[in-house]
Amino acid sequence: MTEKDTLQPRRRLWLASTGLLAAGIAVYALVAGRTGPKPAAAPGPAPEGMVWIPGADFFMGIEEPAYPDARPVHRVRVKSFWMDRTEVTNRQFEAFTKATGYVTIAERKPNAADYPGAPPEALVPGSLVFTPPKEEVQMHDHAAWWRYQPGASWRHPEGPGSDLVGRENHPVVQMGWDDAVAFCKQAGKRLPTEAEWEFAARGGLDRKRYAWGDEERPGGRWMANVWQGKFPQENTQADGFHRTAPVGTFPPNGYGLSDLAGNAWEWCSDWYRPDYYAQSPSDDPQGPPDSLDPNEPGMAKRVMRGGSYLCSDLYCVRYLPGARDKEAPDTGLSTLGFRCVKT
Repeated sequence: MTEKDTLQPRRRLWLASTGLLAAGIAVYALVAGRTGPKPAAAPGPAPEGMVWIPGADFFMGIEEPAYPDARPVHRVRVKSFWMDRTEVTNRQFEAFTKATGYVTIAERKPNAADYPGAPPEALVPGSLVFTPPKEEVQMHDHAAWWRYQPGASWRHPEGPGSDLVGRENHPVVQMGWDDAVAFCKQAGKRLPTEAEWEFAARGGLDRKRYAWGDEERPGGRWMANVWQGKFPQENTQADGFHRTAPVGTFPPNGYGLSDLAGNAWEWCSDWYRPDYYAQSPSDDPQGPPDSLDPNEPGMAKRVMRGGSYLCSDLYCVRYLPGARDKEAPDTGLSTLGFRCVKT
């Protein structure tokens, strides 16, 4: 059976249903009791837009009762690597498409053979768009605020009528996993492993709840682009943003990386397994060899991290550095983007 044969992507279901760096590192080493080798110095000048992340040991995961797939907290060692300072932007992705002619998954007409049961009229290019309901809804029914929108893509994040004017420096969204991989490959980079992503997101802090510490709003300041108000109907925009924000708007973490909490979800290279942490290796883990989710058998998924502007402590706290989520590789969302790494 091929990888393609095992993929029963989320998109199919939707179609059918529609019909401080050095100081921080030093403190971290003392607190976490790092026993590995001294963090490696950067091998040379930083590639444009990237930050050197010196490898070390850290505690991966979070003891959050609602998220058993992020347990147990376990010690992991990662090697040094470069990481994009920000999420890939619309401007950067546009330059990539102009240089290569690349067409994203959302812009392609779905193949009927890949989506059995989907009505022909639903087999049109498009993607999933967050659409806040006007009335109260059941919080377990995600379909109440997500819809498959024909014509939605990275160029039109909310569908026809939306565009990128004024959003050139926002994170690119509506990215399928293959779209992100294609961009990284052309740039001579790759997607981060889940372990690399979390290590970088923590910014040298040890077992803190947030990427910046233990307080949600230190000094009353919003530290990430997340949801304020009653989800999913009301967003008060107390942080200043209704959807995505320009990259780098909020304070960077201890490694100088921005938006590793909120704004847009970010793809990782790993296949998703909810029980992977119980048996994952401690030295430079690369993720499981395949995907298995007993809650959705047969639907292969990849890991995504960091949450989005829809997250909040009142609904979804997956913007915490130790939390994780997953999505089908061919699924784009109006909240889903990526950043790259390089070794």
